[in-house]
Amino acid sequence: MPKTDLHIGGEYAAVSAAGAGIGREIAHGLAASGVDVAINDIDSDALSGAKTALADLPGDVIAVQGDASDPDDVTALIDRAVDRFGGLDILVNNVGIAGPTKPCEEVSREEFMGTLEVNLGGQFSATKAAIPHLKASDAGRVVNLASISGKRPLEHRVPYATAKMGVIGFTRTLAVELAPHDVTVNAICPGSVEGERIEAVIENQAQSKDIPYEEAKRERTEESPMNTFVQQTDIADTVLFLCSRRAARMTGQDINVSAGKVMY
Repeated sequence: MPKTDLHIGGEYAAVSAAGAGIGREIAHGLAASGVDVAINDIDSDALSGAKTALADLPGDVIAVQGDASDPDDVTALIDRAVDRFGGLDILVNNVGIAGPTKPCEEVSREEFMGTLEVNLGGQFSATKAAIPHLKASDAGRVVNLASISGKRPLEHRVPYATAKMGVIGFTRTLAVELAPHDVTVNAICPGSVEGERIEAVIENQAQSKDIPYEEAKRERTEESPMNTFVQQTDIADTVLFLCSRRAARMTGQDINVSAGKVMY
């Protein structure tokens, strides 16, 4: 069977919140393809572990500890990447938190705005800092992590769903602004991704509905016609495609990776 390789046009990338989970998998995919990657995480131990785990890959990996929702910290990530690599071609905005799981009337303003500050504000700050460098690139790419919850209701998760819908609007508008500079901007909308984050979400939903954890998990998996959760590698593979030359004419898209849970 013939083998087909994706050619990643950019040489230098920054990935936020890449100490573990989806972010680390994305950084692994890029570095394994020979891309030099600057990774960020608020958790210094996770970040150190990620740097060690990625050390033997073809791409150079540097770690910059900080809060990706803090404008100063995320600007430092971009600046460090540019100083080390000489430019920036790819930005992957992976930062995000689950936010509270409870009815809207029980959500405080601080909880609501705090979720938006991380999930939407963090992406804005990183992208704002990266734009001048992406414009100078021959293959500028921005990939934002949104969610299928930005496209459909998610009971008891008003802050999260609102923020993720905002990411989609941010992606589409930015795609128009940066198109004249040959910078593409796309969003990935994962469904339920296997890992610690979805386990915590399911636990919270089980408590909110007063049902056993296994029942809440079964409800989640049965939402998919494939009756399964998405794997972290599924998200990383989609990022690689969007950063490749084969996606040169794709911009402003919000792409579902949801095992069929959402099809629009």
